[in-house]
Amino acid sequence: MPKLNRKTVLLVKTETVPGTDSVPTGGANAILVKSVTIQPLVAENVPRNLIRAFFGNSEQLPAGIHSELDFEVELAGSGAAGTAPAWGPLIRACGMSETITAATDVKYAPVTGSNETVTIYAYIDGLLHKLLGCIGTVAFDITAKQIPVMRYKFLGTFSPVTDTANPAGVDYTKFKRPSVANKTNTAAWSMQGYTGPLQALQIDLANTLVWRSLIGYEGVAQTDRQSSGSINMELTTVASKDWWATVRDVVTGALSITHGTVAGNIIKIDAPAVQMSNLAYADQDGVAMMSSTLTINPSVGNDELVITVK
Repeated sequence: MPKLNRKTVLLVKTETVPGTDSVPTGGANAILVKSVTIQPLVAENVPRNLIRAFFGNSEQLPAGIHSELDFEVELAGSGAAGTAPAWGPLIRACGMSETITAATDVKYAPVTGSNETVTIYAYIDGLLHKLLGCIGTVAFDITAKQIPVMRYKFLGTFSPVTDTANPAGVDYTKFKRPSVANKTNTAAWSMQGYTGPLQALQIDLANTLVWRSLIGYEGVAQTDRQSSGSINMELTTVASKDWWATVRDVVTGALSITHGTVAGNIIKIDAPAVQMSNLAYADQDGVAMMSSTLTINPSVGNDELVITVK
């Protein structure tokens, strides 16, 4: 029988000891995902380059063996203000702290040098891939007439793939129904004091992840974070906002967007010092549009991006 991608299950649980299997379960740790890509065995192949009395290849020996995993999660809250969303363990493993204010909100902000790790069990129709000691990065995509999503990428220790039945009793009830991005559901946004018709906003935490393979140690490390993004909106008048001078004069300013209208399912993204560059024009339905790349800078440190779920 063929393996069905439709029967993919992802379980994620924070590790108490980094690199030690936290044993996630279907009932407590299932992640509702879309667009999953598993690279079960990623390696740097080292050629032997043997000299022999005939032409032909030499073997290549694998080094730095690890696993990688990409997937999307819908951007929605927990259903109750002050309760962490089901995707909390994912974003915490992307170098973000979690601060819970009971009955009010949950805030996620960048940290430097104190990463949490997660164990990931990725099943494909009875085929189990275990990734241990995982650290990741995440990008947010809020596009008009689409469901906002978080795109995650994780690196972790390779474990032998096994024939293991998908877990029973998989529970996705902690994941709430998202809202489509539009005028009603995404009512508030601003860029350096301007607000107007917005087509799309992408924000990438852009952690630098490296697989360290040394004598006596193997694991993933986050060595930097250079957050970035892009924006696409209707072209404005100079009187409304002089974007051209903003780019020329290297002006930085606050970016904010709020998605959702019901308490418990509201997500607000704030960035205090965003720089625009590479302005470009485009056409959409006959309307002139303007896009720009974004450099998302810290202000006082570990504050370049704050995600508030309320």
